[in-house]
Amino acid sequence: MRGATSAKWVAGAAIIALAATACGSDDGDSNSDKKPAAGAVNAKGIFSVEVGEPQNPLQPANTMESNGSIVVKSLFSQLVDYDAKGQIKMVNAQSVETKDSKTYTVKLKPGWKFHDGTAVTAESYVKAWNWAAQPANKQTNSAWFSDIKGYDDVAPAKGKPKAEEMSGLKVVDDNTFTIELSKSLPYFEYKLGYEVFSPLPESFYKDPKAAGEHPIGNGPYKFVSWDHKKQIKVTKFDGYQGPDKAQNGGVVFKNYSTLETAYEDLKSGNVDVLRQIGPKDLPVYKTDLGDRAVDKAYSAIQTIVPAFYGKQFKDIDPKVIQGLSMAIDRDTITKTVLQGTREPATGFVAKGVNGYQPNVAGDVTKYDPAKAKKLIKDGGGVPGNKISIQYNADGGHKEWVEAVCGSITKATGIKCVGDSKADFQADLDARDAKQVKSFYRSGWVLDYPMNANFIRDLYGTKSDGNQSGFSNKEVDALIAKADSAKTLEDSVKEYQEVEKKLVEYMPGIPLWYYKVNAGYSEKVQNVDYSQTGDPILTQIQVKK
Repeated sequence: MRGATSAKWVAGAAIIALAATACGSDDGDSNSDKKPAAGAVNAKGIFSVEVGEPQNPLQPANTMESNGSIVVKSLFSQLVDYDAKGQIKMVNAQSVETKDSKTYTVKLKPGWKFHDGTAVTAESYVKAWNWAAQPANKQTNSAWFSDIKGYDDVAPAKGKPKAEEMSGLKVVDDNTFTIELSKSLPYFEYKLGYEVFSPLPESFYKDPKAAGEHPIGNGPYKFVSWDHKKQIKVTKFDGYQGPDKAQNGGVVFKNYSTLETAYEDLKSGNVDVLRQIGPKDLPVYKTDLGDRAVDKAYSAIQTIVPAFYGKQFKDIDPKVIQGLSMAIDRDTITKTVLQGTREPATGFVAKGVNGYQPNVAGDVTKYDPAKAKKLIKDGGGVPGNKISIQYNADGGHKEWVEAVCGSITKATGIKCVGDSKADFQADLDARDAKQVKSFYRSGWVLDYPMNANFIRDLYGTKSDGNQSGFSNKEVDALIAKADSAKTLEDSVKEYQEVEKKLVEYMPGIPLWYYKVNAGYSEKVQNVDYSQTGDPILTQIQVKK
């Protein structure tokens, strides 16, 4: 959710994050082979999607959660994207080439336009990235540019900036620019598919705040309106030059405060596409919706994370967190409370990602009350003998949080309670302000299909996705080693070693891997969900 998906912090118990790309593969639980027969299509038809209120203005580098990301992704296209197998495909870029994984040459496809009719050029990218990197502009994902040479001069860890532009970015001509990194990074091209690397039109800089309320992008849809906490409207951009042209006339992103309300609206035809089904309706949604019910794996993971900056976990022995992990009966909770819609996690990296390795956590994610109590005791115990788990009340989390707490208390005697925030925005704001009292719920979906995205971007000391204050010199050193590997394959292997080390230090407690459990109305067809868990907006068709 952010998260880096960057990241994408995932809002719901059952759901999503990035939007509308043609990536994603079916792990065997999809209903894609059972979709209703295609009917006549209204190419100008509008459909609606369930979302929540975005946390921040709709600026591409200021979105680290799923409610804002799905909208931003519809408005902005990137240099690259990924196919269903996680391989790079060109979108706004004609080519991205490197000989040493340190200096990259980007050539743009000519003729692309922003929604205001101005040209998308090399300068549109370089200027946007430099603006987003500057601390004064307070973009939540600014650290995503930290790989680029000169970033530390623009955004130093301490002191005032020494420059306004990163020295590693150079415009060659209207359709060509170069990116020089501070050191080689074999998977950098993959990162360019994340929306933080979007271009911006010149009009943006006249009033960036206003541009966040009325964004002008280069994507398949253009912005129409934003009625806060009610809905956001976008319409098909007829001048779009990308491969994923919209097969519909536009989208209404409808805001819901509860998943249960959204589901009732789906059944009555008042919303067309859901990203998730709440726990209460999971037992019945397949019966209710029939062929329009969706059950499909995607690359996201649910964890609970200690606030290491607080008194309770500041100097905690990792054995305590290992013990708490072993006090959680994942098998029972996923089968009962979550109705089999989740798979117990056995590591820190989501399934379907390059470098995923099964059972890497060993016994740490297996339910064992006796070992749990011993580990907690050997580690010095839980300060206060009580923990809480912060979560957003609008995401369908209450039931499983209570089940996890009940499991921990039953196994160890440690009191555990939920700490509910009104909505996802309030939950994220509390994290950003370092107000988490104990644990917080962390759902993370891929930003790019590499294991680095679930390790470096969450647990590196300086990463934007690291909201817990976790910092470990050995982990940082291993991350640096993985980043300096000579080949992509070597980097993936090195990150697999980092994941093994995370089991020793426990920067979080992995719970389960996500699935899309959703559905759609009789008004639409050709509905599918990407590897990021979001509906692929551009391919959805509205029936006549």
